[in-house]
Amino acid sequence: MTQRILHIIATLDRAGAEKQLALLARRLPRDRFDIHVCALTRGGPLREELTAAGIPVTVLNKRFKADPVSFARLVKLIRRLQPDLIHTWMFTANAYGRAAGQYAGVSRMIASERCVDPWKSGWQFAIDRRLARATNRIVANAPAVADFYTQHGLAPSKLRVIANGIEQPGPSRLLRGELLSRFDLPVDVPLIGAVGRFWPQKRMKYLIWSAELLHLLHPQAQLLIAGDGPQLAQAMRYCSLLDGDDYVHFLGQRNDVPDILPHLDLFWHVSGYEGLPNAVMEAMAAALPVVATDVAGNRDLIEHGETGMLVASNDRRELVRASDRLIGNAALREKIGRAAQAQVLETYAAEKMVCGYVKLYDEVLAE
Repeated sequence: MTQRILHIIATLDRAGAEKQLALLARRLPRDRFDIHVCALTRGGPLREELTAAGIPVTVLNKRFKADPVSFARLVKLIRRLQPDLIHTWMFTANAYGRAAGQYAGVSRMIASERCVDPWKSGWQFAIDRRLARATNRIVANAPAVADFYTQHGLAPSKLRVIANGIEQPGPSRLLRGELLSRFDLPVDVPLIGAVGRFWPQKRMKYLIWSAELLHLLHPQAQLLIAGDGPQLAQAMRYCSLLDGDDYVHFLGQRNDVPDILPHLDLFWHVSGYEGLPNAVMEAMAAALPVVATDVAGNRDLIEHGETGMLVASNDRRELVRASDRLIGNAALREKIGRAAQAQVLETYAAEKMVCGYVKLYDEVLAE
């Protein structure tokens, strides 16, 4: 007999938690679990991926932070599906999904916290604590995330750590020459990549400011930034003010990042706080040396000097010095990249993540 699991998340954009949900949903054993996915606000590129895998997806088109119409639709969906377990992802879905699950009479619920979240206010932590009473387990994707929420009042007995998973990347469908020709660049330029949402956590303005300093040392170096978000236009204006349009390229939201990564020389990740960043994991899986800020999450993935470089959060000179060392030493890039790839594919294999969730689902469903 299969058990029905309803996953609830805000969107199906190609972002960290959304990609982990899609990876998990596709890999859960179908002979044991009947998987359904609900996106509260909108679909996205991952909706097609899930649908192609035979997983039903419902989009509720939530319009406001507090949208009673969407809440009623969610309650109706839950009552129709009658899931054995509801699994919610991040604050919006954690709040809507668990409240609707309670209202619809679902007795088994799991929530997911994916990041150290200093942006949350007191009332949001109060909601987390209130809804935790009706939650069987709360999954954190890194020890630092579990510690953060324990400090904000969640019971340690309900918290479980299940790290993000990563799949073995396939061969790139793009030649380096094709990538360079898109930007009219010569063949020998150093290419630096960054992937992330344009919003405060990811500090894209700081990234561009650092590129301006690196440009003084390596005028040929090019920074390619993939991603979208509410601060994209602001970042582009800032780049123009620094006369960076010749060496900073905004790629927008893309579905071909895995094809681009193998052709980069190094990868930057300068977030101010993290959970367990998918962007860093994917770069490491592509055998890229990563230079990242020394914050929780990045520290879980990178052993400084062995599988990447960790630099102080607010010292762009340190970021540029580490990058200069890597740009000037191809053998060091190769050594660190290969070590990073071996470490991340072994420690964070997708199969381990799925097994962790299967074990947790069995535990909660048996209660």
